[in-house]
Parts: sequence; C-alpha cells; structure tokens
Amino acid sequence: MTKRRLWSGALLGAALLLAGCGGSRPDDARAALERQRAALEDAIADNPEAVVERVALARVATRLGDGVAAEAAVKEALAAGGNAAVLRPLLARAYAMQDDGRRALAVLDAGPIAADMAGEAAWVAADVHLADGDLGAARAALDRAVRELPHEAALWVDVARFREASADTLGARDAVDYAIELDPTNSAAFALKANLIRDQQGLTAALDWYDKALAADPGNAEALIDQAATLGDLGRYRDMLTALRRAAAIVPGEPRLYYLQAVLAARAGRFALARSLLQRTRGQMDDEPGFLLLSAIVELELGGQALSASWSERLVEAQPHNFTARRLLAAANWADADSEGAAEALAPIVARADADSWSLLLAARVAAERGRMQESAALQARAAALSPGEAAPFALDGDDTLVAMAADAAPLDPSKAIPAISADIAHDRFARAIARATKLRDANPGVADAHLLFGDAAMAGGRYELAVAAYRKARDLDAGEAPALRLANALFRAGDPAGSGAAVLALRDSQPSSVAADRLAAALAMDMERWDQAIAHLDRVRRRIGDRDVVVLRDLARAWMAKGDPVRALPLAARAYRLQPLNGEIMLLYAELLAGQGDAKNAEALRDKAAQIGR
Repeated sequence: MTKRRLWSGALLGAALLLAGCGGSRPDDARAALERQRAALEDAIADNPEAVVERVALARVATRLGDGVAAEAAVKEALAAGGNAAVLRPLLARAYAMQDDGRRALAVLDAGPIAADMAGEAAWVAADVHLADGDLGAARAALDRAVRELPHEAALWVDVARFREASADTLGARDAVDYAIELDPTNSAAFALKANLIRDQQGLTAALDWYDKALAADPGNAEALIDQAATLGDLGRYRDMLTALRRAAAIVPGEPRLYYLQAVLAARAGRFALARSLLQRTRGQMDDEPGFLLLSAIVELELGGQALSASWSERLVEAQPHNFTARRLLAAANWADADSEGAAEALAPIVARADADSWSLLLAARVAAERGRMQESAALQARAAALSPGEAAPFALDGDDTLVAMAADAAPLDPSKAIPAISADIAHDRFARAIARATKLRDANPGVADAHLLFGDAAMAGGRYELAVAAYRKARDLDAGEAPALRLANALFRAGDPAGSGAAVLALRDSQPSSVAADRLAAALAMDMERWDQAIAHLDRVRRRIGDRDVVVLRDLARAWMAKGDPVRALPLAARAYRLQPLNGEIMLLYAELLAGQGDAKNAEALRDKAAQIGR
C-alpha cells in the first residue's frame, strides 16, 4: 500500500510529535522516520499507558509501509484506552497494507467511526475495493473520502490510480496534477505521473518524472522498480541494473526485482539464470501475464517443453487473443510431440487473413504430421506468399439479433456495445456501427480505447478522415503501439503517406523498443532507398526476434545488395530461402546473389524452380 500522511483533528497531539519530519531533506526522510519510531518506542517504554504516542507510532509505521507494526501499535493504543471510533480506520489501514482487505472492511463495519475520521475510513475502503477490482464500490468510497478530505494530496494520488484503472486517462492526469499542486514533494504523485507520461508520451519522456519522484524520496521502491523497467525497455541495461540494486536495498524480497532481473538474464541468453531468478519469486507473480510469458520462453529455451506449454496455456486461458502466447504454446506442444495441441493453439491465428508466415509454416508441418497433406500444402502456399490480406477488425460470435438488442438496451456498456459494433461491421452496417461507437466515445472522452473503437468503425466504413481524427485523439491519450499503428494505417489509406511515415517515426522515438515501429520505419526507408537507415532498423528487429523472420532477412539482403555489399547479403538470402523454400521472390533474390558470386549452376536451378512455382 502507498505510504501516506494520515493526520486528523482528533490526533493533532500525535501529529506534533512528528513535526520534525517536515524540514528533512528527501534523502533523510526515511532515516528521520526511523529515528522518530525509535524515539516513540522509548517514550512508550517509559509510559506503558501512553495512547497518543502509540497512535503516532502507528502512523509512522504506516508511512514506512510496515502494516504489521502499525497493527500492533493501534491494538496497543486500544488496549491502553484509546477511542475505538477514532482508531478503527487506522487499524483497517494496517490490515489493508497487509493485503487483508476482508479484515479491513470488517473493522470499519464493527462500530461507529468518529466524524473527523470518516474521510479516512472511506479512503481505506476505497483502496480495498480497488484492490479487489470492485470499481463501483471504489468510486463511491472515493467520492465520500474526497468530500471529507478535499485537500489531501495522497488521496488524490489514489483518485488518479482509480481513474487509471478505469481507463480514464484524462481524469487520471488531472487528479495526479492536482496532487502535485497540493504537495510538490509527494514522491508517489511524481511516480504515478511518470507512469502516465510513459503511456502518453513514451519511455524517454517518463524518465524525468521518475527522477523527480526519487528526488522527493530516494527510498520510493515503487518508483525505482518502474524506472528500472522503463530503462530496460529503452535498452539501457546497466542503468536498469543500478536501479534494481537500489530497490533491492529497500525491499530485498520484492518478487518484481527477481522478475526484472530474469528479463535481463533472458535477454542476455542466460536462460538457466533466468529460470533461477523466476523461481525466487515463490509463486507471487504466477498470475502476471509478463511472468507467464517469460516463464514459457525460458522453459522452451531450456528444453522443458511440457513446462513451457503449461505456462503458455495459462496465459492463453487468461488472454485468448494473445497470439504471442499462442505461438509459444504451439511451439511447446509441437516440440513435445503434441500435434493436436499445436494445431488447436494455432487455429485462431491461421484462421485470420493476416496470419504470419511463421505460424502458417508451423501449422503446415503440424497438418502434415497429422496426415492432412492437402491442408498442409495450402498453408505452405499462404506462407510463401508473404503478402497477408487485411484481417477483419473484430471477431464475431453469437446471435446477431440478440447482440443488437442487448446493446440497444445498454448502449454505454462496453460488454454489450462492442459485440454489436462487431456484428454491424461484419454485415456492412457501417453507419450503425459508427453511431454506437460515437455514444461510447462521447461517454468516455478520456478513454483511449473508446476512441480506438470509434476509429475502427470509421475505418471499416471507409470514413478515413474520421478514423484519423479518432486515432490521433487515442494517441494523445496513449503513446503505445496500437493507436500509433492504427493512425499510420489510416493516414496512408487517406492518401497521406508522409503523415503515415511521421506517425511511425514518432512511435519509434517514443517507444524505442517497439519492434513494429522499427519494421515500419525500415519499410519506409526501403521505399525511399535510404539503405543505411533501413539496415539499422532491421538489425534492431533482428536482434530482438532472432533469425526466424523471413521478411526481415529478405529486406536486409535487399538493402545490403543495394548498398553494393553482396557478401553480407548472400547469407541473409540463404537463411530466408531455408526458412521459406517455396517463395519465388526469395528464390530470385538468392539466385541473383549466387550468380554474382559465380555460382551460375545453382542460380539457374533456383530461377527454374521459381518459374515453375509461378505458373
């Protein structure tokens, strides 16, 4: 839970005991709190009946993030005659900090709450409801808390967190900015601002805000961990490791530290070390998608196909449309001789018109192993084309009429409206789809996904200018890949290739780790015959995903050949040919390079093969 200052009018005497903290330098704040804790413990030892000192000790422990010590201090204050109506919210906070939301709510319901502690009680309840995913109850509790404590900066940080969890990006920004206005030294507010900026403007822009959070409180482990993750995404691995070490000195048993170190180890190819680090999380991150994905990759690399399949299957169950997880599950099942499991994992991918060649090739091998030779040949032909079509923007399930009726009854319920928009698009009812999406967008102006949905409906109906405007708004709220790539596509379709290229490059600048941005930037550079730029982008992609992408290998070979360096181009074309031996374009490229190296016989054989396939 977040460290907070939780004073109330009834406990001003306790607050005065902590006044010395106000003048501390940020790097002394935690040490000052520890000194205050020691002083209060000494005072209590001299006066076993002291109530105010025990309450002050509970608040110090709360600020230090020590829920166990806070609980003990509050219970001792109650035993010494403290007012239960005043102390119930503090005890509830202590339980909530220990992730025991049930006991926290039970304490709040156990008796009356002092009037000047009503805001704090509502605040604790809001945090518990938010942690439980009950956004409706959290919203109501936060409203009560804000009415009672309108100028409490730390409360506004929690309001911002709630709005972020509700996908209300604009609302979250407003709340965190107000928290910073109320308390310019609030480290938690700066850290949350950094996370919001990361989503809005990209990785690099967030770093200054993490620095501000850590300047306000060098002991803010949350900020250090988030900063480390951002530095890792930027490829600044030394700086990432430094941040992780600083965080480890503060929260040595924090499982995310082991997870992020495992990410570093895996990126360096040290998979055994990565496995060891993942195991040290002791099951505390087993439900996190990133942890599941990394575990599946590590086990597959170490030959643990069954374990890899188990991890990736759990991720697919949680995120059935996560195609990376499906590819991993298929690869693990296939390596474990489970052809049926591999086929099942790949089915939703190969059913799409824009299925990638790797998935199609694996599906072809699986089909061949199952004796389905005709299906295998068709899949190989699709993979060889390397020119995927455009997939439908939505998957369609269920009865069209029932879906429409449900959406008409609840037009602002995304769970009802989105399937109806899917159905409308599938049946070319574009005006109705746009109208439904407009209602959702207007009701949720600060939610990036609402603008994306409207843009998708407009794109499907050929309303490219509407789509461009919607995707721009979504990108203003979220600088991630989805809004930027949709914007680039819409601009291109609207006849603005320069604007499309600018959108891609903006994504590349804000998200340097984006494989999609590098791929598109490479394609733009190829079109403009800027071979050095194309090679730089493609090499970054190759380092991230390896030598298994035929298109990357083909384009790298082309770029090196265009630069006049066929020696570098030849092994790339050879690798592409081995991966995709039925692609005529790759055959001709490889043949040209072989001929240039004096291997006329093999070059001619490849040309003949390409001609036969092209007939």
